[in-house]
Amino acid sequence: QVQLVESGGGLVQPGGSLRLSCAASGSIFSINAMGWYRQAPGKQRELVATIRNGGFPNYADSVKGRFTISRDNAKNTVYLQMNSLKPEDTAVYYCNAYIIPFNRGSIGSPRDYWGQGTQVTVSS
Repeated sequence: QVQLVESGGGLVQPGGSLRLSCAASGSIFSINAMGWYRQAPGKQRELVATIRNGGFPNYADSVKGRFTISRDNAKNTVYLQMNSLKPEDTAVYYCNAYIIPFNRGSIGSPRDYWGQGTQVTVSS
């Protein structure tokens, strides 16, 4: 089984910073893209940032210049450094990864996996 476990959310004042981490574990053959999405109350889940296995980050316009996505392939971990946070960044942040799993000793079908979500609240 494959699991994504997030950490690093919390309460921060406007203008502050937070760093989210997400580690993938379990029967993993390979990981392609990893990324972060968020969902605010009453809104649809939206893309925040993604990064491919070889790099090439991609950001939502609303976070460009403030957020930085990175990954450590040796640790199967993706990070999101969030600076200059605004109240509108308040949301539950979800980690996502496109993973090819091992399934009973064989290579399984690739699919999206999601973390459980971590709350980020930006408020004074």
